[in-house]
Amino acid sequence: MIIQVIAAFFATLFFSIIFNISKNQLLYCGINGAIGWLVYLLTINMDSIIFSTFLGALTISIIAHILSKIRKAPVTIYLIAGIIPLVPGAILYKAIYNIVIQDYDMSTYYGIQAIELACAIAVAVFLVASVTKSPRMRK
Repeated sequence: MIIQVIAAFFATLFFSIIFNISKNQLLYCGINGAIGWLVYLLTINMDSIIFSTFLGALTISIIAHILSKIRKAPVTIYLIAGIIPLVPGAILYKAIYNIVIQDYDMSTYYGIQAIELACAIAVAVFLVASVTKSPRMRK
């Protein structure tokens, strides 16, 4: 588990570099991604992969909003980079691979699972964004 969290930290950090995030924000982006992945790992055995992804994305989104207030930077800096470990890339690969080998049942299974995970991430981000919206913007 520790190795996976460290790997999530570095994956988030390196994607932050690719996204041209400033050097003084890189560490915070990496920590955000690592914490989100840790929440995912801690909850994966409790229920479903979709719920675990939702909780991980919810945690990342909350931390991103807190960091944006503290560091006076846009939320997207921390949010987009932090979500990277939760993106269902391997599942999308399996869906496309099964299309190529003409196993359409498995392709449909993996495709639906990828869509469910993407929706879980989107709902978590939207939920936190709507709750943390400033009172001035609500009017």
